[in-house]
Amino acid sequence: MNSTSETAWIVERATTLGFDLCGVVRAENFPELELTTEWLARGYAGEMKYLSDERRASPQSVMTGLGSAIVCALNYNFSEPRSIDALQLEGTEPRGWISRYAWGQDYHEVLQQKLRSLASCLPERFAEPHEARIYADTGPVHERVFAKHAGLGWLGKNTLLLNAKLGSWFFLGVILTTLDIPPTLGPAESPPPDLCGSCTKCIDACPTGALVEPYVMDARLCISYLTIELRGSIPEALREPMDRHVFGCDICQDVCPWNRRSPITEAKEFQPRVFPRLAEGPSPELAAPATAGADEESLFLPRLEWLAALNEEQFRAMFSGSPVKRTKWRGLVRNACIALGNSAPALDSRRYESICTLLTRLSSSSEPAIAESAQWALSRIQ
Repeated sequence: MNSTSETAWIVERATTLGFDLCGVVRAENFPELELTTEWLARGYAGEMKYLSDERRASPQSVMTGLGSAIVCALNYNFSEPRSIDALQLEGTEPRGWISRYAWGQDYHEVLQQKLRSLASCLPERFAEPHEARIYADTGPVHERVFAKHAGLGWLGKNTLLLNAKLGSWFFLGVILTTLDIPPTLGPAESPPPDLCGSCTKCIDACPTGALVEPYVMDARLCISYLTIELRGSIPEALREPMDRHVFGCDICQDVCPWNRRSPITEAKEFQPRVFPRLAEGPSPELAAPATAGADEESLFLPRLEWLAALNEEQFRAMFSGSPVKRTKWRGLVRNACIALGNSAPALDSRRYESICTLLTRLSSSSEPAIAESAQWALSRIQ
């Protein structure tokens, strides 16, 4: 790799700030960006209209005078069991799955703070006037494509960036700058090779068939899209395959061989949030992150009955500063209802009456998606 002093200095600063990977690339119209147009034409983006932003196809249109992109990765992996194993550990009450990345603090905020700190250091090394703009899954930028060409990994068959040491359990953030910084990869170097080989574990494991072919995802079928981005009712044919996922899905990462030895992060920000469980209902005040006890609620394997019973005020208070807020209150309750409908084999007789009462109440909700999902759940468990 290119070992220029400027690039090495940036990587060192990024490491000091807690990033696990860092690379630099000159902002160009990479070949992968051209494939986006075809992907959009197939309708694979669903209701995510923001992905049609024309600036996403040409980095130069995002920022006037754009020269380089600094790409950083932050590990969020913890030692808790994988989703494909954890739901077998639920005990006497039905529990759901919140994607690993959403257990703790909003990653947008954490990444942006670290990226701002790194960007503010640039004048120490670069005397010329320049502009810098940061993105952490917040703008018209394909972070994964920049990351690949900055030498951080390859784009896997599950469409995620994979790194031979970190696997895929990391967030990506980008600093776009007018500076012309020597890239991490030298002129004769190529991005890391695709090491997926003949493996199709992610494709085979996807319960909704969202990976329609290697390296291509139909987001409309993805559980993450269904539980987070889709605002209306979830198509009935996809409800049973969703199982008990209430926010996101980790299956294609859980089964990936490159994640078997993924290191555990020391970042406290991403540990599962824990809430006191009170008789009058969940408190919006956060307790210190820890393993949930009998008198606590956790975002790791959360109780479905607890989630479905949340009112809108409780939702807003509890998920302030959390990625979960993106699904909105009606979306989370909708998802919890569907998960309860998929929990018939796990329903404890002591909770059955209580859950039926809750679903019956929700089936009269003024929110159509909640009411319809609760009715569907009742039809499954009664």
